[in-house]
Amino acid sequence: MEYIHGTAAKMNLCIDNAQHPLIIDSGIHCSKAAKDYLDNQFPNWGKKLFPTKEKSFKSASGRKTFIGKIIKEIILPHRKGNIRHNPQFVVLEGFHIQEFLLGKDYQRMYGIDIYNSENRHITMGSKKEKKISLDIYQMSTHDPLEELLNEFREGQLSTKLTSEKILSLLRILGKNIGEETLGKIRGYDIELYLDVERPYPNILRGPPYP
Repeated sequence: MEYIHGTAAKMNLCIDNAQHPLIIDSGIHCSKAAKDYLDNQFPNWGKKLFPTKEKSFKSASGRKTFIGKIIKEIILPHRKGNIRHNPQFVVLEGFHIQEFLLGKDYQRMYGIDIYNSENRHITMGSKKEKKISLDIYQMSTHDPLEELLNEFREGQLSTKLTSEKILSLLRILGKNIGEETLGKIRGYDIELYLDVERPYPNILRGPPYP
């Protein structure tokens, strides 16, 4: 795919802590994923499926069997900090495509626009003054493990851990981190309380100067 032409943008992104291809396509109404691709890449994806009443789905290539919907965590790399989203994808059987398709539903929700210029890019945000520009080529070539290492580059990891154990640990941390990185692992939140009421603790009762 040429990165400076067309109405779609293909890139490799960190989806559920592993690298997967995703296409931002302004030509489709809703976000989609193929059952065959999920079977190959996410063996236990069916446990997170949301069933719906719809039985079939019409598309330009014919009617497809509608299985349900699934939510996936997507990380968009940015120099000022990674952007995390959890879009919902329609799962279709008989839909032969090996990428996630992000349709107009989430493009409108997140204010995503595709621009063709010397360096093709997308912008994200509800207002122009707050829109963030993301380079498509850079996102299509980044390494998800490198992104995880960058997020936890200030952490101290035991030298006894093998590379496989480090990767497993980083993936767990990356999946369970909250909105703020400092002390914000879900389930282990830290609350700091500053008490300026009497009685003061002993450490504050000494003279201000030696």
